Amino acid sequence: MIFNKKNHLVGLDIGTSYIKVAEVENSNKGPVFNKFGITSIPPGLIEDGQIIEMDELAQAIRTLFKTQNIKSKNIAISTGGSSVVVKTITMPSSSSTSEQTLLESIRFEAEQYIPYDIDDMNVDFQIIGDNEGNPDQMNVLLVAVKKDLVASYIELTDQAGLNAQVIDVDSFALQNIFEAASNGRDTGITMLIDVGTHKTSLNIIKKNNSLMMRDSSSGIGQIWEEIASDMNCSIEDAIKIFSGIDKESMTADALDEMCQNFAQSWSMEIQNIVKTFQAKSTHGKIDKVFVTGGGSLVKGFVNFLSEGLSVPTSVFNPFEGVIVNSKKISESFINQSAPFASIALGLALRKLDDK
Repeated sequence: MIFNKKNHLVGLDIGTSYIKVAEVENSNKGPVFNKFGITSIPPGLIEDGQIIEMDELAQAIRTLFKTQNIKSKNIAISTGGSSVVVKTITMPSSSSTSEQTLLESIRFEAEQYIPYDIDDMNVDFQIIGDNEGNPDQMNVLLVAVKKDLVASYIELTDQAGLNAQVIDVDSFALQNIFEAASNGRDTGITMLIDVGTHKTSLNIIKKNNSLMMRDSSSGIGQIWEEIASDMNCSIEDAIKIFSGIDKESMTADALDEMCQNFAQSWSMEIQNIVKTFQAKSTHGKIDKVFVTGGGSLVKGFVNFLSEGLSVPTSVFNPFEGVIVNSKKISESFINQSAPFASIALGLALRKLDDK
């Protein structure tokens, strides 16, 4: 990858609980992560990828950019959830077909996979390669995003004084930083899992190609809601209990038990998805699993996954394998922020002329 001032983008990850921003600069050794910032936002500003409180969210973004002294206005953002559909489909191979004709064919095929009116969606695609089971077929990665969702993100970034040049999908951004951290190594078949507040994203990849993507509504927000219900308190107070700010309202043993129950439930859900994938796949078994996001820190989750899948599982550190400006980003900050940084860093690797 070649980065310069004209085509580099700032990565902005707008989550349900945190906003993260990352910026890279060019060097002779490659891209250097020069700035990374994270700030929490109150519950309810954004839900399932839908922006609820535009003004407050835009102000939080402006403040984060100012705090990190980021001057560039060109950004890459991402989204996910129920308004985004990602599906691998098969189509007849045709090297002579124009991209426009192929897109029209894909839009026609896509209608059976998209649970919304196709006219309400922005549809894009990427040809992955020949289908292993049928040489006359090719695998195509279909991506469809609701137009009103895209419009709302454009409005948000405009209001924050920024220019959204790329709107990506969360899982693709995670895959982007994973590929950079892998630095060309063959990692076999790998599953990337991002557990956020109200969404868990799964991406099974092989040689930089996605074999399956899936989003679910699982996340640490479920634990907050359970705490709020059990303790008869607000979500804000539940977050304080969960994060350890409030150590008096709930015993550590009770909180650990609750977290492990959810961790086990998430693990079983993922195991079922993997079983379904492997029953239909000709690619073989998953070799490694990497977990990121706030849910990766929930006690027991990584162990439950590793034991349930019988696959080595670890928390992904997106800073490994890439150059970090140690003068501006301390090692302690990196260790603390790593589980939350993957998508922002993946977005920061995008370029202005990316598709």
